[in-house]
Amino acid sequence: MSVNSLLRCTIRLERKHVATLLIPRRALSGAEAVNALRPFYFAVHPDFFGQHPREREVNENSLKRLNGYLENLQRPGSCSVQPMKLTFFVRNTKESMHEQEELLPSGFRVVSFILRTSDVLSTVKNVLKSCNLPVEHMEQMEVPSRKPADEHATIYRPIKWDKSYYAFTGFRDPEEELQQAHRVEPTLDLWLRNNEPEAAKKHSASLPRRTELKRLKKELCMKFNVADIRWQRSWGVAHRCSQLQSLSRLAQQNPDSMINLQGHTVVFSDHSGMNASGYVMLGTTDVHHQWAKLFQQLPVYRSLQQQSEWLRERISLLLGGTQVVHMEPLGLVQSIQEHYNTLNTFHKGLMSGRLRLHPRGLQGLTMTLDNDSSSCRLHELGHFVIPVNCDMLQLQAFLLNHASQARLKTQRRIQLQVEEDALVKECVQSLSLRELSKEPSLSSSHMIHCCRRLLDMRLPLLQGLHICVSHFYSVMQDGDLCVPWDWKS
Repeated sequence: MSVNSLLRCTIRLERKHVATLLIPRRALSGAEAVNALRPFYFAVHPDFFGQHPREREVNENSLKRLNGYLENLQRPGSCSVQPMKLTFFVRNTKESMHEQEELLPSGFRVVSFILRTSDVLSTVKNVLKSCNLPVEHMEQMEVPSRKPADEHATIYRPIKWDKSYYAFTGFRDPEEELQQAHRVEPTLDLWLRNNEPEAAKKHSASLPRRTELKRLKKELCMKFNVADIRWQRSWGVAHRCSQLQSLSRLAQQNPDSMINLQGHTVVFSDHSGMNASGYVMLGTTDVHHQWAKLFQQLPVYRSLQQQSEWLRERISLLLGGTQVVHMEPLGLVQSIQEHYNTLNTFHKGLMSGRLRLHPRGLQGLTMTLDNDSSSCRLHELGHFVIPVNCDMLQLQAFLLNHASQARLKTQRRIQLQVEEDALVKECVQSLSLRELSKEPSLSSSHMIHCCRRLLDMRLPLLQGLHICVSHFYSVMQDGDLCVPWDWKS
């Protein structure tokens, strides 16, 4: 073949390749994305993790972040979003069963992946493939779209699984399972009668461990001037005792390393470090020398904490008195380094934006900084959610336009919190409860609704129990009882 012939052949191939790339790919709508992700939702939906609070919290938070990622991709003018790492506990459904995969003792798989996709279709396929779920039902979505007769018309073909699909394939219908679970849910009175003896037995067996837990916590706090000792997860009393015993052994072997803990709040969690609130996090899977190394690094962390506080003050001055607050999402902990970098990036943008706000015009309002969102919004609890890299002029207009609404929501939140605290105290006294608490995922409105109904029912079986208001029924290993906030009467 001559050189000219080879060049002509190459040019034809390049033109063909470019033409292929220029064929428009049909954009996936929100409804189609939800339908395509049905096998995924069936495997990770929190409603199926009622007996596993930790896995439920992680999946709830990861689903919220995934939905935010998909929403950002569907916004007009959105070119790309920041990469996002997600972790899910996956149920071993028929669609996701793989013999060679390792399962946790709870029977679930842990799947972590990073989203770097720039369109909804690629994102959905990435999620399904990362969880080893089938993607064959998405092949029809990859067919290039033809130009409709009406230029403004859109092609919408949602995937609706017929009941015959589940009958033919043998797969379980998630909607039917959820409906069945709601139908068979017992009343609170019946469930207490069936489970109160088991709870009382477990609680009696845990009393020595509870006493030991209080003693160890008090001893460590007083001896090393620790502000408080807390736990990120709802671990059992025996597990908490073993964690305090490990810390006590470290203190005996290396007492000098404990000096830097003075005045700090210690939290046993999944990873070691210092979080954005300034708490010292001790990873429960770390060994003693890793804890000791962390204690030696605390002066450096304290310096970052002081710089973060200074940045929050500067941001408040520039935003008319609006205070930057930090709220930990369920299942996630932001380190002090990440928090400082977020504040520093936002502060630099404010300095270059030259906002014109009265120094005390937004006094009493609060805001959080979000690395994942792309637009400003007002949270239902009354605080602003502000993207780190947002347009400063748009930010100024948003704060001024929504200030009055934010004050109303904040005032409402405070009123609900006061009412919740009063009702919890009344329930403990009137119903002779040992303790009444709630899961972090529940709002004050949920807790108020539940407490009022408990006071109306006044069930004698509640006396002397530890009650945790949750989304499901469960008897915990130490005799605590979880009851759904919307229990049936």
